[in-house]
Amino acid sequence: MSIQETNQLLRFTTAGSVDDGKSTLIGRLLYDSKSIFEDQIEAVKTSSEKKGFDYVDLSLLTDGLKSEREQGITIDVAYRYFATPKRKFIIADTPGHIQYTRNMVTGASTANLAIILIDARKGLLEQTFRHSFIASLLKIPHVIVCVNKMDLVDYDEEVYQKIIKSYKDFASKMEIKDIHFVPISALNGDNVVDRSTNMKWYEGPTLLYLLENVHIASDFNHIDCRFPVQMVIRPHTHEHQDFRGYAGRIEGGIFKPGDEVKVLPTGFTSKIKSIELDGKPIEEAFSPMSVTMTLEDELDISRGDMLVRPNNMPSVSQDINVMICWMSTKPLAGRTKLLLKHTTQECQVMVKEILYRVNVNTLHREEGVEQIGMNDIARISIRSSKPLFFDSYRKNRQTGSIILIDPNTNETVAAGMVI
Repeated sequence: MSIQETNQLLRFTTAGSVDDGKSTLIGRLLYDSKSIFEDQIEAVKTSSEKKGFDYVDLSLLTDGLKSEREQGITIDVAYRYFATPKRKFIIADTPGHIQYTRNMVTGASTANLAIILIDARKGLLEQTFRHSFIASLLKIPHVIVCVNKMDLVDYDEEVYQKIIKSYKDFASKMEIKDIHFVPISALNGDNVVDRSTNMKWYEGPTLLYLLENVHIASDFNHIDCRFPVQMVIRPHTHEHQDFRGYAGRIEGGIFKPGDEVKVLPTGFTSKIKSIELDGKPIEEAFSPMSVTMTLEDELDISRGDMLVRPNNMPSVSQDINVMICWMSTKPLAGRTKLLLKHTTQECQVMVKEILYRVNVNTLHREEGVEQIGMNDIARISIRSSKPLFFDSYRKNRQTGSIILIDPNTNETVAAGMVI
């Protein structure tokens, strides 16, 4: 596996307000990239005819989940897969309503890219601000703003330019580095997979071209070496009785046999003897590969420990400040005890205080808040029962993220990012 190969999978999330054409856009991407079976296309054509449409309603390709929602089955995030000769894609399709902020956080937490849809007739709405803020908060490296339904404004360039200017003014307050804008009509397919003949004034790439070519290899942190140990492997066979391997997923940096490493929390140092992937030795390993390492010395290492470089350490502390999205119907107040999961560690924590809540629509901080409710985003301070080894979320999305769990119900109540 090479860094080039890890570049072949793009995870992206779609966000927009209700009825801005998200389902149609995903349907159009799947249809025009020929990622759908014939029988699915036939079923959609038949349904479209039954509804009296004179066109194929591509939103039906993704709206199969609506019936489940109506039956009361909760579908938080729907994941869809498709591929082109250039790249594989996973789409996290999240609901657009305000009450689903937590679902968007879930879907966006592993995304390389966010597509934000804006209805050309309506311009920027409250949801646009909310979704963009969450994309910025979760440090999604790439954003594509699709101005949809251009067919309903007569493909007017002025309407498009006005929306772009408003969005750029708003985005300048946030940390989104790579933003692209595309005028589209998901219904008619303009600039989704194929270039539009209706918008000759737009000379930029189509949406699919951007998705296929956005550079994501640098989204992983290949500088700070982080290897949280997930499992210690000790085969109980006579021929392997001296083998002691450490299995886990590399969450940052590049490791090679012969490299000096330091074990946290003990502080012992050793050198990497070998690295194996699928039982075969390899010469280097990097994020996000899952490997087994052996060391030259016999050290006391267990699950939750972390191998790092002696001259490149993460922060080590029991007191941390995190930005969280609260996901539980039960509000959170100070002095609450919870379980924390961070990389391969699990421990008890206490919420010391709620520092402030963020008003997602204005980006203002609301201080002096006694408790936070479901879908609120807030900054809190916590103390853990044992030291955690972490980086800021800005530096490393893996070692900088946590989840909080209610110890009584085992429910995940918050997702958090270390500031």
